[in-house]
Amino acid sequence: MQTDNEKYNETVQPNTAFLNELKTKLPEFFTKDGSFDLDKFKDQLKDKNVNELSEGYQLDFIGKDYARRQAGEIPNTVIVPDEKQNRGGGAHSKNLFFTGDNLEVLRHLQNNYQNKIDVIYIDPPYNTGSDGFVYPDSFEYSDDKLKDMFGLDDDQVERLRSIQGKSSHSAWLTFMYPRLVLAKNILSDKGIIFISIDDNEHDNLSEIMNEIYGENNFITNFVWEKKKKPSFLNGNVGQKFEYVVCFAKNRKLTHAFSVEKTQKGKKYPFNNAGNSTTTLTFPPKSVSFSKINNETIKRQDMSSGNIKTELLNDVQIVDGRNVNRFSLRGEWRYSQDKLNEILAKGSEITISDVPFRPNLTKSGGKIKKMHNLLSLQNYPVGSNEDATSELMQLFRVNMFDFNKPSSLIKLLVKSYTYDMPGSVVMDFFAGSSTTADAVMQLNAEDGGHRKFIMVQLPEKTYHTNKDGKEVPTKGGKAAYDAGFKSIDEISRERIRRASKKIREDNELTLPEDFDGSFKHYRVVKPVKQTLEEIEDFDPNNTNLFTDMVDGFSSKSLGIDGDATGEETILTTWLTKDGYPFDADVEEVKFDSYTAHKVEDNRLYLINEGWGANQTKELLNQLGTHQLEVQSVVIFGYSFNVAELRELENGLKQLDSRVTLIKRY
Repeated sequence: MQTDNEKYNETVQPNTAFLNELKTKLPEFFTKDGSFDLDKFKDQLKDKNVNELSEGYQLDFIGKDYARRQAGEIPNTVIVPDEKQNRGGGAHSKNLFFTGDNLEVLRHLQNNYQNKIDVIYIDPPYNTGSDGFVYPDSFEYSDDKLKDMFGLDDDQVERLRSIQGKSSHSAWLTFMYPRLVLAKNILSDKGIIFISIDDNEHDNLSEIMNEIYGENNFITNFVWEKKKKPSFLNGNVGQKFEYVVCFAKNRKLTHAFSVEKTQKGKKYPFNNAGNSTTTLTFPPKSVSFSKINNETIKRQDMSSGNIKTELLNDVQIVDGRNVNRFSLRGEWRYSQDKLNEILAKGSEITISDVPFRPNLTKSGGKIKKMHNLLSLQNYPVGSNEDATSELMQLFRVNMFDFNKPSSLIKLLVKSYTYDMPGSVVMDFFAGSSTTADAVMQLNAEDGGHRKFIMVQLPEKTYHTNKDGKEVPTKGGKAAYDAGFKSIDEISRERIRRASKKIREDNELTLPEDFDGSFKHYRVVKPVKQTLEEIEDFDPNNTNLFTDMVDGFSSKSLGIDGDATGEETILTTWLTKDGYPFDADVEEVKFDSYTAHKVEDNRLYLINEGWGANQTKELLNQLGTHQLEVQSVVIFGYSFNVAELRELENGLKQLDSRVTLIKRY
């Protein structure tokens, strides 16, 4: 039989993700049968005199419909907790690390992290031809299925399949598109995304970001000086800069980007030669005179050089303040309205001596907006050389050619989260976990409690030759020789070593609740045998011949972590049902059977062994209100038809409505 997810994915169309988003945000435009009422929508646009239906442009590429369909699919993988890590060093951590395909991880997080991520930073493949990127999807569907899905003819199917294993622009766009769609869904309403990129795909990235996020949500292109000396290896000019493209989910809800505050005591002169001549009037006691104490200054012309200033009336100064109102005529930077606004805010205006040269003296500590040129002279952003040096310090060997310095990512994260100490930061192209390192450094510096979520594919640093011998890959030799057989292993070890260094460097100032660890989960497909058993399963069978739960244990899946099949299924379902990874899960006993209750809301029955006695006990506890839940969720493969019917009938007889949810 098919799993529930397989059945759903068969119905997915290229516009499914888009329609689901519309249903969430514009439910009034959908009919009872779930179809979009286009005429009603057109009428709304006409009322507001919008011509978007007939005007505009979009980016088209081979594979776009396929990419759109991928964004609408739900996961066909399970989330396996690494119980060694999660019960050990990561037991109390709020940070998360996922080993697996980032597209599948993003699909899982659509439910429990929708609208919850504040900042995403990613450093995706640049598709330069030398960075190893090729389109990874093997198109599992037959030609006939692809024709049916997208309305293609033979030539179009051939063109679609042509991007397999290729590094063309279309292949890169097809790879990135669904990931960026799903990333948008998990951003909070005021969330932003930073994407590192170079000239090769910058224009294409901007086009699909405009389409997915909207042109009006574009923030800026940060320009990062990546090298202290330009590289002349390719092209006609030396390369020193890359870009960090920044978009918001809803720019109207964002705030200023800043990494520093105004300095206390910094002076801004009122005089501005060349402006039109106007008169400013200063109310009593509004000006501080630093070198004039108790005397009266007579009206006079105080002009000198190109600075025009005329005192229009006598001003009496007592204890360094003007007693009376006085007026100055000159060429001013500020208008009278602006002066009144400055005074209303309590800002300090100072004049040192005669001739009068008024200054606005900043009290300091206010947000100073940053600019988008991230040069080594302007900001502490670091360079590629610094990134290499960082890894050498931590590992004594450089295992990455294109990693970013933590100082760059720390500056980007700080620029938006300076007033958001509890924000959630995600990187689903984690690489060596530079983003996690940057978040921990930033928390150590300002006492914040930012949390990180890292996602990294378990890309091997070796391959096995015909003789069964492990041979390092071209770019993986340094890592393999250092004892790391996959990139995600390096990524997690970077977090551990960086955390240790941060603790050592900040021993006296580090907050007691500093979080330098993570919970670890692997996102994997069930093994072939389990999939075959699922396919052959008959829900009407009176006997269960196979323990289907055990097929989802770490051991059966061939991975580390010591997770039981029950723990894998429960973790996957809690995510599906919108619960956080630190949800309060309570064990509930029914005779010798152990179930799991979450937040007085759902009861999960996963293992085999449920029978008449357990049903009786469950109904008793529900009927006497010893147990309060809204739904009972069962792993259908663990129940034969008799047990299932007895449970269904029993729940129907309760006065309080408790929903039974069967999952396959």
